[in-house]
This record gives sequence, structure tokens and C-alpha cells, in this order.
Amino acid sequence: MAELALANQYAKALLEVARDAGGAAAAEAALDELSRFTEVFRSSRDLRIVLLSPVVEHQQKMRVIARLCEAIGAGRPLRNFLNVVTKKRRLALLPEIRDRYQALLDEAEGIVRAEVRTALPATDAQKRALEAKLAAVTGGQVRCGYLVDDSLLGGVLVKVGSSVFDGSVRGHLEALRRRLASGS
Repeated sequence: MAELALANQYAKALLEVARDAGGAAAAEAALDELSRFTEVFRSSRDLRIVLLSPVVEHQQKMRVIARLCEAIGAGRPLRNFLNVVTKKRRLALLPEIRDRYQALLDEAEGIVRAEVRTALPATDAQKRALEAKLAAVTGGQVRCGYLVDDSLLGGVLVKVGSSVFDGSVRGHLEALRRRLASGS
């Protein structure tokens, strides 16, 4: 729990610095850069070993980070942020910081994220219709992540925050089974 609070503080700080550097566009750019850096950090065991090691000196870590930032095209706000996070030995929180940054940015921009699971890949027309319906229900702009779920027989299962909208065949069959079992 304390780690999530720390991740939130770091994410807020980066968001503030990015906005001060160039408004909403800079905040979006910082998210993109942070996401790319975090993906490399997550996927490279060797990189994590070097950057998280208490034996490796801070300056050596910063040289590695500088090269990586250059390779991914990261700007000064992210480089400075990574310097602070590394110095404070909080780099292990990077995935959580990235997730909190995304959530804070979405909240500030009135964006709602939804996870959509379907039995088959959704067509572009289906995606547009679903996103329009979700925008009407949530009252905000919706960004959906789409997943094909082999366990679904058909239909759609949508998760927005802690709410789940089950329009799947499996969900309807389960509801029917419960009604039949209860005798109503």
C-alpha cells in the first residue's frame, strides 16, 4: 500500500513537470516516453539487475539511463525524473509509477478506460458503436482495449473501472441457470 502511495506521488510530480514544460501535449509525450522506457525495463532482466543493484554507482546507472533515453527519444523531463527516481532508489516502482501516471492523466483529461472482451475480433464498426455507447453511459471520452477471449461463446464483456457489463452468451446462460434454479 505504501508503494502505491509512493508511485502515485512520483506520477503526480512527473505529470506536473511535463505539463509545466509544454501542457497537455507534453504530458502525453511524457506518458509515451515513460511507457517505452518501462517496457524496456520490464523486458530486460540484465537492465533491471544493473539499475536496481546497490553495488552499481549512481553515475553508471545514469549513463545507462541516458543512452536508453536517447534510444527511445525521451525528453528532458523524463530524464530528470529518472535521475531522481534512481537516486532515491525507487526505480523498482517504475511499472506502478507508469500505471498511476496513465490513470492521473486520463482522469485529468476526462478519459475513461474500458477493457472489452469478445469471442471474435470486433470489427471497426462494432468498436465505434461500442465506444459511442460507453461514452454515453460514462459521460466521458472512452478508450477501449480489446481482447479476444476464447472462453466466451459469443457477445461481449466490458469492464470499466470496478463495473462489469456482461453481454456475453455465457453470462446470459448463467443468469438463466440462476433464475431456473431459484424457480422464478
